[in-house]
Amino acid sequence: MRYMQLYPVTSDYFMPHQFVTYMFLHDTNGWGHIFGNMFGLLIFGPLLERFWGPKRFLFFYFFTGIGAGVLHSGVTYYETSQLRNATEAYIEAPTPTKFVSFISKYASNSYNSLYNFLNDFEENPTSSEYLDYSKRVVAEVFNGRANIPTVGASGAIFGILMAFGLLFPNTEIFLYFLFPIKAKYIVAFYGLYELYAGFGRTPGDSVAHFAHIGGMFFAYILIRYWGSQRNKFY
Repeated sequence: MRYMQLYPVTSDYFMPHQFVTYMFLHDTNGWGHIFGNMFGLLIFGPLLERFWGPKRFLFFYFFTGIGAGVLHSGVTYYETSQLRNATEAYIEAPTPTKFVSFISKYASNSYNSLYNFLNDFEENPTSSEYLDYSKRVVAEVFNGRANIPTVGASGAIFGILMAFGLLFPNTEIFLYFLFPIKAKYIVAFYGLYELYAGFGRTPGDSVAHFAHIGGMFFAYILIRYWGSQRNKFY
């Protein structure tokens, strides 16, 4: 896992080949996620493979999967840079108020476990013991966030979903095997949802929404380049 997960480009564990290998790993705690991705590949992949041929389909899969990793890494780099600046600013001038603000923004899941320390720190704002401990906590938050890896085929699968919606927009898909919905509406819904979830991400959300967006974005670019978009497919 150390060599095949996609780590942030600022991490000591990052290696370029991870843009490829991360697509073939999944967290074993999320079997539903694995099933969903492979089910999507099974449902939408064969028709695209017959339409393009196996070589072009394989290229498309890798192109969108790698593109998803690139976009996700770009967003992660920006977020990590912001976090690094906040970490350095706190360590230079630590105060209880700044510590509360930092934890609330970047590690809100740890707020309850730090509750007693926060109260003691506010009562002893000049204590070297509390100041040093708060600096260690802030540094640990940064190191943890800067080394979070990404795994999964979702970026490529969302690329396949985008391709299906562009090439066969009026094909009806039975959502949950009950409700017929045209492919173009499903693609639009997922695209809008991922944008909303990506920009409004809540603390603790471990889904790489921008990888999903990246897969769809690079799929759109490639299909446009190939000139394969059609107005009507059934």
